[in-house]
Amino acid sequence: MRTPTNQDFSRTQDRLDGNDRPVFGPEIGEFTNTDERLAAAGDEDKELKTGTTTVGLSTEHGVVMATDMRASAGRMVSSKDVQKVEQIHPTGALTIAGSVSAAQSLIRSLRSETSLYETRRGKDMSMEALSTLTSNFLRSGAFLIVSPLLGGVDEDGAHVYSLDPLGGMMEEDYAVSGSGSQYALGVLEQEYENDLTMDEAKSVAAHAIQSAVERDLASGNGINVAVVTDEGVDITKHKEFESLL
Repeated sequence: MRTPTNQDFSRTQDRLDGNDRPVFGPEIGEFTNTDERLAAAGDEDKELKTGTTTVGLSTEHGVVMATDMRASAGRMVSSKDVQKVEQIHPTGALTIAGSVSAAQSLIRSLRSETSLYETRRGKDMSMEALSTLTSNFLRSGAFLIVSPLLGGVDEDGAHVYSLDPLGGMMEEDYAVSGSGSQYALGVLEQEYENDLTMDEAKSVAAHAIQSAVERDLASGNGINVAVVTDEGVDITKHKEFESLL
């Protein structure tokens, strides 16, 4: 048997005394310069945050969803022509607020899952199932800093769901998300009625977005409107609000 040298013994003794890192490390939080890494991530997050205003309203005949068209990075307007509402289901759409890259990844994932569901079962996914799927995706943490609204129509009627970045989900008659939410919500509180026609709902949604654009620096540059019925999803772009009000 080889006789250990003093150097070998000292290293072994350090391990026994707990003075060396465990062989299965590092544990969570044990990476070097952890505080500096967290601070750097915090600074980067501040620059990458995007503001927006999105709204969703349910009616007896379908769902109307609307968003502004501005994307921002820190204090700079990074784009003036962003479509923040996308079709993800034959009769369902999703608005996005938050990280652009995470939102795009979420949209691709939901489109893939709804298509796979239809292929396997020969029918479209219900809005309840789609909202649960979206919530589970967000809860996984893979789509951090995304706060979407989900709207759609199925056999049970029209639905609007509000989802938070951690996967919390609530079905609402109307909902808002984004940095201009408080301005849009004030309009919806005053103008929303259960018996709105689709045209009236479009006007209310446009008024809500317009109100946010007037006061929220991160919202602006026009409006996207998605009309969702049992026949499908129709998304239009408007640089001016007058035609919708």
